[in-house]
Amino acid sequence: MNLPPDIVDAPFVSETVHKRDIFSETISGHLAGIPDFPVVLRKLDGVPFCARPIAWALARKEIKGLRAVQGIDGTPVLIRVDRTGLLRSWTRGTPLHLAKPASAAWYRDARRLLREMRRAGVTHNDIAKPQNWLMTPDGRAAVIDFQLASVHHRRGRLFRVMAREDLRHLLKQKRAYAPDLLTPSEHAMLAQKALPARIWMATAKPAYNFITRRLMNWSDGEGTEDRITRDGPALCAALLAHPQITDVALATYALPAKGVGLYAFVETTLSTEAVAELAPSPRPELIQTLAALPRTKDGAPREDVLHLIAANRLDELQMLIAADSELATVLRPIIASRLNLTDRSR
Repeated sequence: MNLPPDIVDAPFVSETVHKRDIFSETISGHLAGIPDFPVVLRKLDGVPFCARPIAWALARKEIKGLRAVQGIDGTPVLIRVDRTGLLRSWTRGTPLHLAKPASAAWYRDARRLLREMRRAGVTHNDIAKPQNWLMTPDGRAAVIDFQLASVHHRRGRLFRVMAREDLRHLLKQKRAYAPDLLTPSEHAMLAQKALPARIWMATAKPAYNFITRRLMNWSDGEGTEDRITRDGPALCAALLAHPQITDVALATYALPAKGVGLYAFVETTLSTEAVAELAPSPRPELIQTLAALPRTKDGAPREDVLHLIAANRLDELQMLIAADSELATVLRPIIASRLNLTDRSR
């Protein structure tokens, strides 16, 4: 796809940092002078020197995959690559774990998308993750995040196995959100995991988890330890004893390599450093000071919203903001200053 020069060369205007790890920073925004063309930058120029070879190896894999799928409806458009990183179009849509599509039409379109990618010799390799599937505003399927994609010049056995696994992972989404639509043949495919996948789970997956969770800080799902019940009362009592702290709200979030972190939202005029000195041991992993907490009509802190911020669940937050302009005014500065930028689940 040939983009006009005014798009290819336009400066990137940053708006929201979505996540950050040792290998990249993902930032959404728009192009200067073109506010209605949202884009995403995978920023690589701030990566530590020791991680740059791997970071750029992953980036080159994504670039190759994006170039191969250009023109396929439902895939991002690669705009440019430079020393800063790679810039692609933002795909408007709702992640699958929120959209929960129940209509046969969405799954038919998702299969169409996989077929067209297969014709281009591309396997995605990461669509077991529902966040990488989207339902667009017109109800169609889209995929994002080609960082693990493969481009195959020969359609040999490896390609066929990986393409089959992409389809099987789509069927896992169908089983989760529309199980009544599964056909007998689809049930059979779900029950038969490919041999390379079984080998991966038994051998390479533990090493992959170590690298992504411990080294890259990609987070696990929710832990089980109730940090709020255990550490919350003493922490709140100590902080609220200070006259410049008007309220405290606590939330938990998943820590890399398993476990639960405690995230404290403190309504105060004090600095974060000053609040940290007041906190008793064990201190919260993250303390965010703010001018005002989001509140319900009866004045209680909006714990549901604060949990989403603590867990970096930006998709759900953006849906809330779009539906409530008054809440959006309070939330935007809190979201912009949030302290957990890890990928919430991997």
